[in-house]
Amino acid sequence: MKDEVGDQLEASNAAWSFGGKVPKNFQKHAKRSIPFYEEGHRLIAYISDFFLNNGSLCYDIGTSTGELINILDRRHSEKNIKYIGVDQEEKMITEAKKRFKNHPNVEFIKNNITEIEWQNANLIISYYTIQFCPLKDRERLIKNIYNNLNKGGAFLFFEKVFAEDSKLENISQAVYTDYKLDEGYTANDIVNKSRSLKGILEPLTSSKNELMLKKAGFENITNIFRWVNFEGILAIK
Repeated sequence: MKDEVGDQLEASNAAWSFGGKVPKNFQKHAKRSIPFYEEGHRLIAYISDFFLNNGSLCYDIGTSTGELINILDRRHSEKNIKYIGVDQEEKMITEAKKRFKNHPNVEFIKNNITEIEWQNANLIISYYTIQFCPLKDRERLIKNIYNNLNKGGAFLFFEKVFAEDSKLENISQAVYTDYKLDEGYTANDIVNKSRSLKGILEPLTSSKNELMLKKAGFENITNIFRWVNFEGILAIK
């Protein structure tokens, strides 16, 4: 049985999916569910100026409908830059391709991000994506990202994170619940969405994410965004 989770979307217990009706309503749902969602895109665009030049390659893993690539492509329209968006949901890729029919510099790949064949890149972006990747695959994925960045290239890594102790985690969850209520979601929407994400969304703490980055080889790591339990990290090779 599926339950309402807001924005005309439904999901079953422990069975959240980015397929079904999600692609059609994804941007609306994401903007209301993730604090400073659009501001995060804008921040990434600003930072991309330091890494995307003529001949650069940029990956957006978990690209969904290609909104972030659209922002970057417009910002760097006068440069010769290739963008590759990766998503495992066919309907997401279909929606993304519709936006870029006349953009030969933009490619979309339907695949699991742990199984793609990488090309050397200048910028790799994961915008709230790796948190859905099975824990057993994350260290290998981060290592692949590091290995396939050119020297001086960057990884922009946005994730929902757990607090470092239970008291802070309780505060974080309560604040986030208040945020969603203020966005117009009902208590049932919030509970149903939380139930649907069981075993699917598996955040780590900030310290564990940083440890993964260091184990992969990244040394230049800095926090560029934080809103309670939502975080953005810039890691440079």
